[in-house]
Amino acid sequence: MTLKNKLFLYLTLVLSLPLRGLAYNDKYQFKTRNEELMPMLERVVTNGGFYEWYTPAGEPMGSGTFRGEAGVLYKSIKMLKGWADQCLSTQIENDPNFVKVDSMARQLISQGLNAGSGYSQIWARDMNTFIETACEVVPARELKDAIRLFFKFQQSNGEMVDGYVLKKDFTWSDNHPYYSPTAPKHVAFKNTVETDQESSLIQLIGKYVHKTGDKQFVFEKVDQKRIIDRMADMVDYLLKERYSSRYGLIYGAMTADWGDVQPNDDFGCDMNELSVKAIDVYDNAMLIIALDYLKELDDNANRKRRWETLRKGIATNAYKYLWNDKYMNFTPHLYLDKSPLPEGFDEQMICYHGGTAVAIEAGLLSRKEIAIVNARMQRDVAQSGMPSIGMTLYPTYPQGFFHGGMSKAYVYQNGGDWTWFGGRMIQQLIKNGYISEAYEEVRPMIDRVIANNGFYEWYGKGNKPSGSANFKGSAGVLAKAIELFREWNKQLKYRNRK
Repeated sequence: MTLKNKLFLYLTLVLSLPLRGLAYNDKYQFKTRNEELMPMLERVVTNGGFYEWYTPAGEPMGSGTFRGEAGVLYKSIKMLKGWADQCLSTQIENDPNFVKVDSMARQLISQGLNAGSGYSQIWARDMNTFIETACEVVPARELKDAIRLFFKFQQSNGEMVDGYVLKKDFTWSDNHPYYSPTAPKHVAFKNTVETDQESSLIQLIGKYVHKTGDKQFVFEKVDQKRIIDRMADMVDYLLKERYSSRYGLIYGAMTADWGDVQPNDDFGCDMNELSVKAIDVYDNAMLIIALDYLKELDDNANRKRRWETLRKGIATNAYKYLWNDKYMNFTPHLYLDKSPLPEGFDEQMICYHGGTAVAIEAGLLSRKEIAIVNARMQRDVAQSGMPSIGMTLYPTYPQGFFHGGMSKAYVYQNGGDWTWFGGRMIQQLIKNGYISEAYEEVRPMIDRVIANNGFYEWYGKGNKPSGSANFKGSAGVLAKAIELFREWNKQLKYRNRK
């Protein structure tokens, strides 16, 4: 990268440096230093070069490639950014709400592995988002028993269920329960419109191994078959039953982003004659992440190579067919048959916040594209009036498109605000170096936990809490985000000591 390009990169960073939350004196100093530097930077951009000197009228004179000016500006910006990083570091380190929310999350997750209050079931997709914190507050024996029980319900074709519950707590209507002779006290269930169950379980096992170092766990047997081989069977199931050879991607039924409720159907959770087969970025990004874990954990060299090849193919095709350069967002759906959308409704205008966050985790977007989609999410929040970037999507689907509560905008998965996925976007901003943005955007999520004294499942207009009041997925993603903030802080201090 040339010095000039570096300057423009740092200019972008300076323009995005945080002011919110700084002490008054810090704000004043930052504002003063920034105001002094900005005219010099602006004239470089305006004139397209580093001129030697300027007349009182601002006319550039002398060499337009004066390295002296380029050098001092580069150093000034770097010093200013370092100073701002230090201010942000102090804020993060001294944030009392981080301490409180982290403590609340750990306390909640220590109470069990069910999804939360109002949910007696253990779900793979939920447990995947709080397993890392659970490893620190739940005995390893309980975690392994919970994982093993999933495989008791694995079908002969490799299919995995969503979750399971004690038979006495199976109190809802479900036309397709799953039973197992080796798990007689439990019954399992699956919302078959979604295609993330297999990927979620593989990911949570990978996270468990990373967190505990228990690499031998995947080589244990459940009902005479190794867990790692059962994990491979799950991928085979997806490729046999949910794979589009036309696009080289997996599919499910049309739902709202990562949701598990389809339109045109009162129950909405089972693939049936009312379903519309569709490809989305969430399902495929989840599979990509799962394959990353699988190729690391597998002891079969041939399968390792297979997972690597499959991962590359899914990633290539997901970006090729789903990323839209014009709108700079992911196409919500590729419909394998007819579209269910009402005439005149342009679904391409919708930004899927949750699926995009998972796509970033899967490595589908560049750092520049991450900045663009994050700016879009912030704009969506401003235009919608919703509380945070945790909102599932924007704009919402039209009134009446979904049945039940979701028929209205900003309700449940049709534009409701879910920390469960917003927190995942925060994690990815931190991992990709957008620390100030992450800190700014996590504030509404942290603050409402404090205000409501709990981790609600989702929020509607006016930040109204809804659903489970102790939703462990929300607790898990915030605990993980706080951990990542603290890791960034430690790394910054280490660099400053060198």
